[in-house]
Amino acid sequence: MTRRTLLKNGWIVSVDPQIGDLPRGDLLIEGDRIAAIAPRLDVGDAERIEAAGMIVLPGFVDTHRHAWQTCVRHRYADIDPQIYFAEMLGAKGAAFRTEDVYVGTLLGAVSALDSGITTMLDWSHVQNSPDHGDAAIQALRDAGIRGVFGHGWPLVDGSAWMFDSALGHPQDIRRLRREYFSSEDQLLTLAMAARGPEMARREVWLDDLRLARELGIRSSIHMGAYARNGSVRAVAQMQREGALGPDLTFVHCCFCGRDEIAMMADAGVSASLGVHCEMNAQGIGDIPFDRLLAAGVRPSLSGDTETKCSGDMFTQMRHAFAYYRSWMGGGHSREADAPATLSLRDVLEFATMAGARANGLESKVGSLTPGKQADLVLIRGEDLNLAPVSDAVGAVVLAAHPGNVDSVFVAGRAVKRHGRMLDIDLDALRRRARASQDHVLGLST
Repeated sequence: MTRRTLLKNGWIVSVDPQIGDLPRGDLLIEGDRIAAIAPRLDVGDAERIEAAGMIVLPGFVDTHRHAWQTCVRHRYADIDPQIYFAEMLGAKGAAFRTEDVYVGTLLGAVSALDSGITTMLDWSHVQNSPDHGDAAIQALRDAGIRGVFGHGWPLVDGSAWMFDSALGHPQDIRRLRREYFSSEDQLLTLAMAARGPEMARREVWLDDLRLARELGIRSSIHMGAYARNGSVRAVAQMQREGALGPDLTFVHCCFCGRDEIAMMADAGVSASLGVHCEMNAQGIGDIPFDRLLAAGVRPSLSGDTETKCSGDMFTQMRHAFAYYRSWMGGGHSREADAPATLSLRDVLEFATMAGARANGLESKVGSLTPGKQADLVLIRGEDLNLAPVSDAVGAVVLAAHPGNVDSVFVAGRAVKRHGRMLDIDLDALRRRARASQDHVLGLST
């Protein structure tokens, strides 16, 4: 018999313009899907969850997270960002064991779920062996998150992969597609964490894109972060080759020119902004909200790397709203067609539907729409930092935090209830994470 769950009397923020918001409404889950939303639903044979005082909204969607680094959280925020590149993408990354990849990815995914992120693109550029890829995928499975596994490259001999590289994308991605991702009707999907013209030679990055398209998967590419990369004008190079397309997401884009942003818009390329990390990364460049929005590109948001920032989506939304309002809305923007300001609802859409589009999952998630997968979050509006709620979207974007997340559902299954994660031994996870951190930082005895 199909499992049915009825949420009663919640403040529903659907992020679906046809449904809108219901300050008091019911939502019915049947199996893994949203079956109905209405001011009142009478269903006799369903588990009833009283949601009065709760804000009910779609699960957040993160489009770029280096989850393998989670066990060394906050290590690199207060030092020269070049040390991060030298260590995490150098000797320390090269020394990551499969255990370190597994535990870091599991911890990152579980804590994402705990904070209301139900979908995460895991940008896993630590593919030091096929076993490392298997470990990351198993961790996403064990966490129960809706995951997009972004398969990257090895960090062993990392310079050969990242600087004018003549090495094509690791062919193990073919095995992974066959063994783990042959069906599109599952929680986990595959993407290529790819290298563009900033990192690889022309024939290499073109062949990599051809491979991704042959496999029928999306590609996510770091683009235009730091002046040295902006000077490459990688977007323009890809446009000249006819390589741009709606199956691409570009991350950061800080030094991409306005003409390159226009090229992205024309080709349907999406953008991912790791706002908190970008604000912390000295020299990365302006966060290009104004250029993207002026061209009609609605950016998605990401936690990037927890070695340098907070990974929860509340932090990303709050920083995005304040950055645009105070910096660009205050006269910094030179884009005549950029919006004069951002609304709270704009920012919530970046964290949900824009993310779903960037992950190629807009038909499944990103809004509370009957027929879509039941990925949703309940936030306690009666908590002291939120009560009394007068504007549900404002409460979520301006003031909520992971501690306010009462319940999280992924494909209709509860992974968090009453503020507690389910089916995960958190104490054991913490112990393994500490042991992994000690190994990575050279503290093991």
